[in-house]
Order: sequence, then C-alpha cells, then structure tokens
Amino acid sequence: MKLAVVGGGSTYTPELIDGFARLRDELPLSEIVLIDPDERRLSLVSAMASRQLLRAGHPGAVNTATSIEEGVAGAQAVLLQLRVGGQAARNVDETLPLECGCVGQETTGAGGLAKALRTVPVVLDIAERVAKAAPDAWIVDFTNPVGIVTRALLQAGHRAIGLCNVAIGFQQRFAAALGVTPDRVSLGHVGLNHLTWERSVHLDGADVLPRLLADHGQRIADDIGLPVSLIRRLGVVPSYYLRYFYEHDAVVAEQRSKPSRAAEVAAMEESLLAMYADPAVDTKPELLERRGGAYYSESAVALIASLVNDRGDTQVVNLRNDGTLPFLADDAVIEVPARIGSSGAVALPVDPVEPLYAGLIAHVTAYEALALEAALHGGVDRVTDALLANPLIGQASVSLELARRLVEANRRFLPWAGDGAVPA
Repeated sequence: MKLAVVGGGSTYTPELIDGFARLRDELPLSEIVLIDPDERRLSLVSAMASRQLLRAGHPGAVNTATSIEEGVAGAQAVLLQLRVGGQAARNVDETLPLECGCVGQETTGAGGLAKALRTVPVVLDIAERVAKAAPDAWIVDFTNPVGIVTRALLQAGHRAIGLCNVAIGFQQRFAAALGVTPDRVSLGHVGLNHLTWERSVHLDGADVLPRLLADHGQRIADDIGLPVSLIRRLGVVPSYYLRYFYEHDAVVAEQRSKPSRAAEVAAMEESLLAMYADPAVDTKPELLERRGGAYYSESAVALIASLVNDRGDTQVVNLRNDGTLPFLADDAVIEVPARIGSSGAVALPVDPVEPLYAGLIAHVTAYEALALEAALHGGVDRVTDALLANPLIGQASVSLELARRLVEANRRFLPWAGDGAVPA
C-alpha cells in the first residue's frame, strides 16, 4: 500500500512515522511518499523517517516528491498536513487579534479565519490534482481549521474525511485514569471540530463519566484549563478549545503576558531539524512531544486502515451533517462518532443536544459557512461578516478593523487582495 503525505516536510512527520512503524500490522505500508515544496526540510525529515523505519525493522520505503502529481500517483490515501505561511503567518494569527482585545489562536476566532483564508484555496488546488493523479485515493485532512477545510473539500465533491486528535486524546487519557486499554473506552463526543463535548464515557458499554468526574475531575480540569466546578456542574468534559469561549477575557490576558505559541514552536522546529540532521538519530526526540498533535498517528492509521479494509468500526471524524444534528444544515461539517468503511464515514445517531451546547454549535456553524464563503470568493466585506458572526468577536467596529488588518497582513497569500486595492 502506498500512502502520500502532503506537508511531509513538517517537523511533526517523525511522530507520524513512529506510529506507522508501531502499528504496521494494522496498516502495512510498502511506500510512504513525503511531499513538500521545501527541499531542505524534505531532505532532513525523509532521512530521519527512513532511519526510523530501518530501526523498527519496517520493510516500507520512504520516498520524496515536490510535485503533487508525482507524489500521489498510485496512492490509496493522501494525508494533508500543511501550513500555508508557516510559523510566521501563525504568529500573526496569534498576535494581531490580541491587539483588538480578541483571543489569538491559530484555529479559533480571528486567527482561525485568517488561516482558512490562506489555506482553503491551496487545499482545493491540491485536491483537484490528487483527483486527477489518484482518483480512487481517500483524502484525509488534518490541516486546520479542519471543519472549514473539510467542508470545502466535500462541497467540491472530493473523497475526503476530516481528522482531529482531540477525541483520541481524551480516549487515551480516560483509559489511563480507569486503568484499562483504550479499545474498551468509547466517547459520547459531539460538536464541531475544536468545539466538542464528551457527554458520556463508556467502559465496556457502561457510562463511567460521573465516576471519572468524581475521582479525576481536578486532573481533567487542569488538562483542559477550565474550573473543576464547571465541568462537575455541567456533567460533561469540554474540549480544551472551549476555554477560549468560556474564559475569553482571562485567556486574552494570559496570552498578552507571554510569547505566542508560534514563537515557541518555531524555536522547537529549528532544534528538531538540527536533530533530524544527525545521522545517529533514529527515534523520535522527546522534544517532539511538546510540538503538539499527540496520537495523530494512531488516529490516522485507524482511519486509513478502515477506509482501505472496509472494517466498519467506529471512529470520531469530521463529516457532513446530513441530518445527524437536526438544527444544522445538511452540508455543515460536524465531529461525531461514525462508522468507517470502504465507502466512507456514516455518522452514528446522536442523542438530542442540550440548548447550552446546541446554541454555540449553531452559532459557530454559521460563522464557518461565512468563513468558507470569504475563503472561496474573497472581499473585506465577506471577511467582516464572518468575524461579526464569530462569537469570539461579534462587534461591528472590531470586526471591520480586524478584517482590514488580517487581509493586509495576509495579502501575499490572497490572490484577490494582491493588487493593492482590497475589494469590498
């Protein structure tokens, strides 16, 4: 089996390779092609990946390509893990909104919109090229903002599924707290990408969430950055990203007091690349654990194996709503447990969503629809509308100011804004 990774020059790729090596029986790969326009990174990361497979005794080959068509030809699956503009653009996403009193985060709020504006056109171009060179390949999107990017892919008719590591992270942590293996734990996971709640945690079919909150509530609260009193009162576990909504002002104050996450990651990346350049290094460095994306490789392996082998198991993915959450449009992209097989993902039934969560889900879904329109068609007015619809911004004057500044900061990535006169 051949797998292609677009954005294969990422410093995170060795984490992915580590998972492929450990889980070779679940997903036997004969060839992994890393695709990236940055030849320096590609050379260092691919050499590191080859050494990892060699050390693990994995028979697969690691090859490289700078051309999408060359890299994906003959692949059964294509992973997208790219970052348009790199950490420099991310730094703007995380710092510029703070100047307007808004959360600065790369996937949520104004920063997430800026990333969508840069990313959606690039991903759609890649997907079109994949469709021509490997028409039967599944596109697995790990590129943020996953919900908006996946919606763009599905709306354009591509064989695509969105993937996030939040759910598998909770599954792993809950299993550890319970002292059991993760395969015995399933989640009542509902919402949108980076806007989800665990409303139940089943161990061998029995809901143990109340016990988890009673016995491990403080640790869970510390992990997600929210008060333990809140999660015990709600009786659910919100994702970490709900902190940006539930504790907005405190987060802004915290972010203003320290360097951006982008600055931290940029420094880590240089250190990681130096390690990858050492021919003696053949296992993933400990530093990589601080890079983010824990359990991405496990979730990617499980999803691809089920798509290729028609396993029909249950996994949490991003897919079309199609009536699963009746208060959303069918073409909205939601993140829920789904049955995965060779024909794709089919959402499992979801219990009615309480108004406290349904209201925010509907609000953010409306923003995502407007964000996608802005990414596809451009214009400061569309960007302003998306910001105005976002519950983390929502003020007319702030939305207009942020729209103008975000477009200006990202001008070189936005074809419609590149002539000096930004269209309304």
